[in-house]
Amino acid sequence: MIRLLSRAPAPFPPSGAAQNRRTLAVTAGLFVLVFVAAVISVGAGDMFIRPDRVLAALFGSGSEAHIMVVQKLRLPRILTGLLAGAALAGSGAILQGVLRNPMASPDIIGVTGGASVSAIMFLTYGIGLSGIGWLPVFAFAGGVLVSVLLYVLAWKNGASPVRLILIGIGMSSLTSAGTTMMIIFNPRNDAAMAYVWMTGSVYAANWTNVATILPWVAVLLPLAFLYARHVTISLLGDETAISAGSPVESKRRVLLLISVGLAASAVSVAGNVGFVGLLAPHMARRLVGSNFARLLPVSVLLGALTVLVADLAGRTFFLPLDVPVGVFTSMVGAPFFIYLLYRNRNK
Repeated sequence: MIRLLSRAPAPFPPSGAAQNRRTLAVTAGLFVLVFVAAVISVGAGDMFIRPDRVLAALFGSGSEAHIMVVQKLRLPRILTGLLAGAALAGSGAILQGVLRNPMASPDIIGVTGGASVSAIMFLTYGIGLSGIGWLPVFAFAGGVLVSVLLYVLAWKNGASPVRLILIGIGMSSLTSAGTTMMIIFNPRNDAAMAYVWMTGSVYAANWTNVATILPWVAVLLPLAFLYARHVTISLLGDETAISAGSPVESKRRVLLLISVGLAASAVSVAGNVGFVGLLAPHMARRLVGSNFARLLPVSVLLGALTVLVADLAGRTFFLPLDVPVGVFTSMVGAPFFIYLLYRNRNK
């Protein structure tokens, strides 16, 4: 079991012009795919709007009904889902690189669980005092608290990636129990809404939600890219990274904070959307390898696309019901996680 959990992602392929061209082509293709899927998603629903009319409504042209539906109702939801998916995928890519473990993700090791407990506490007791804009800060504080506890408990002459994963799985169960307790004793008696939020949903997202998550993603993702070299070197092991001049522990702490910030910002607007941080980096690694400078942008786009498609399915497959996006990501992510365990059962 220890050997399984300590297994690092496959070594990154040799760098070169060919690999850079491939990464550029994949990134450009995914960007186009995300844009097309977003236009289709904005037009889908009870009132179907053709793609050309969606584009017109985005710029304030066309009928007033289309402009209202696109700009006021659907576009904020789509952007919230895209940003949340990008944040979760970036967080997962960082964790898998720093912990050198292909099964690491913010929901599996308890980071999003800690953010969820803090966010629900804020929604229950503090929103009237502070305003919704403080929700990501409280979610970030909960994620940081869990991460600090995780780091302290895993410390023994350094924070071993194996111990971080094992303790993180236990921490995830603990935070899940804490979230359930918060819902049971919720004085507002809106448990149904809280359960939907726990599953992960961008239902009724508005421009306030977009403004809440956008600064976090806009700052933290480029910051993570600046640390790409250290993440790539860390895949070779702590001793090799230290010999290459990389301050392993200090960089690991900074990258973990970036990962927590991304996950917490996503939790604050979309709830606990599961397995996006696990799936997207794996898909990206298949396309461009494990070099973090190439992996991060592709993971981000794949995460955004995953949440976008899951939300589109939830809005259209079961009309008039609106199924939370987290249901679809878990339907794919949970079997994939089991597959990872099964594939490595003898290692």
